[in-house]
Amino acid sequence: MRHLVIFVKAPRLGAVKTRLGRSIGQVAATRFYRRISQRTIKGLVGRNWQTWLAVSPDADLHGAFWPRGIRRRRQGPGDLGQRMARAFRELRGPVVVVGSDIPGLHARHVEAAFRELGRVGAVFGPAVDGGFYLVGFGKAPRYNLFCGIAWSQPDTLAATLAALAPQRAALLETLEDIDDVVAYRRAIASLP
Repeated sequence: MRHLVIFVKAPRLGAVKTRLGRSIGQVAATRFYRRISQRTIKGLVGRNWQTWLAVSPDADLHGAFWPRGIRRRRQGPGDLGQRMARAFRELRGPVVVVGSDIPGLHARHVEAAFRELGRVGAVFGPAVDGGFYLVGFGKAPRYNLFCGIAWSQPDTLAATLAALAPQRAALLETLEDIDDVVAYRRAIASLP
């Protein structure tokens, strides 16, 4: 069974897109997160993989803002790397993890990730800012690959790939995460 895990945060004021919120205001940032995460979820469910929402904080697992009919799981404690590692350990088969706030992310990216996992052990979707919007493994790494990785840094992907070596990884198309007002304006202009 192939699993897609969409990491989501409860869309509460001041709890999502906080860096963006410093530029455009927390209300606008929260509204944007709700819009883009709903669009992402809708575009990625009902495909030939099992879709999961990995919810943070754990207390919001059954929140009314999550669509019905999609399996949910708690992200659990720890930094982003610990929470992603938990998803890879607990689900069997190829697993792809994505963020919920990447406007350019479509089902074709997830399909490409699973296709790449048929030939290599790992796949990443690079983000413009030096991080990644997608990570997938054919089977869970035997160690916590993400231990010691500095998140939201220009070298996050490079550091993760270095920790993965010598295992080969495929890279997908580079997409943009929306954390500043310039990227926000580009995203808003491109959304239907």
